Order: sequence, then C-alpha cells, then structure tokens
Amino acid sequence: MIETIGQVFDYFLQADNWLGPRGLLNRLWQHVSISTIGMIVASVLALPPALFLGHRRKGGFLAVSVVNIGRAVPSFGVVGVMFPITISIAVLASPLGFWATLIALVLLAMPPIFVNAYVGIREVDTALVESARGMGMTERQVLTRLEVPLALPLIMAGLRTAVVAVIATATLGAVVGFGGLGRYIVDGFAQGNDVLIYVGSLLVALMAIFAELGFGRLERRTTPVRTSDDAGDDPMIDLPDLATSRPA
Repeated sequence: MIETIGQVFDYFLQADNWLGPRGLLNRLWQHVSISTIGMIVASVLALPPALFLGHRRKGGFLAVSVVNIGRAVPSFGVVGVMFPITISIAVLASPLGFWATLIALVLLAMPPIFVNAYVGIREVDTALVESARGMGMTERQVLTRLEVPLALPLIMAGLRTAVVAVIATATLGAVVGFGGLGRYIVDGFAQGNDVLIYVGSLLVALMAIFAELGFGRLERRTTPVRTSDDAGDDPMIDLPDLATSRPA
C-alpha cells in the first residue's frame, strides 16, 4: 500500500503525465466542463418552475414527484440507454459518450435543485408575503425581492448537493468512451493498474471536496444572521435543516 502511494505521488510529479490529450490537464478540463454544463442545464430546467410553483404554493407535490423520478433511475442505466440513441443521431459531432453522460448528469442534478428551491420559496412566511403585497409590490417583485433572497440559503444547499453528485457521477462517462477523470479509473481496472485507479479517484474526491466547501461557503454567506435580540436565547435555526425536515 505504501509503495502504491509513492507511485501515485511520482505520477503527479512527472510532467509528461500532465500534457497531451490523455494528460491530467485535459482530463481535468473534460471533467470540469461536462460537470459545469450539466449543472447549468439542470438549473435552467429546474429553477424557474420550482420558483413559480413555490410562489404560487400549488402543484408542488406532482412536480416534485415527477422530478424525483431522476433519483429512482440509476445514472448508469441512463448512460447505457442514451448512448446508442445519441450515437445514432450524431448530435453536433460531439465527443463519444458526451451527450449520454450529460443527460444522466442533468437528470441526477434536477431533483435536489428543484426540491430545495420549491421548499425554500414555499416556506417563506406568508405574513411577510402578504405584507409585501399590501405595500403594492407586484407578484414578480414579491418573488425576486422577498422570497428568493430569503430562500437563497436553501437554494444554495440544493446546488451544493447536486454539484457533488454530478462530479462523482461524471466518471461514468468513461464507460461509454467519454474522457474525464473516470478514464483513469476505467483504464486502471482494465490494465490492473492500481496507480491509475488511485489517481483518478483522488482527483475526483478532491474536486468534490472543493465544490462542497465552495458552495458551503456561499450557503453560509447567504444565510440571514439572527442576533440574540431577534430570537431571544435560542440559537439560530439553520434554514436548510428546518426546511428539509418538513415533507416536500
């Protein structure tokens, strides 16, 4: 085990392993790119309806149930099903396995993004909402100036959950010919090379940790601070924990 760790360390020190189409820099870029695109697409598809339904406080149960289908379908199964379909239509001359992997990542990321955004908006105090309407604010202003800022910590928590899952699951793209860091893991198993497996696994884990820490910091920065004068002697209640403890 110690010898393998040393070989992994040496692998990172060799400049040749960082360059070229199979190098670490290119694999990192591929992994970051597909993860970022997957998060953007999932956010565009999930956030608008979640905000709208949460604001209207209706239709949420059906919408959440439909979106949660993404949790019930294994990502590997989605990749396997979509791979021959995307190959047959040759979408935009994309890299092999790109679209199959991207679709699986989008379906994986949508549920936590949608559910957290919906619950966050819905859980805003109705008294505050009615007061805003009484002051003459339009429905759009109520949503954008009141509900979204108050729900932002929970929305960020959903994005944090989604991005960690997406980074980890993007490794499946290597199974259908896409690059990324999963390529090291797949090639390592195929060649019986533990060093490649550890290299790929370590980089994916580090990416997930950095994403978790980054979004966690953003979540804390968007959480309203309550002082003891506002809430008595009770400690501040963390909005994500409060909202996720209630049925969506």
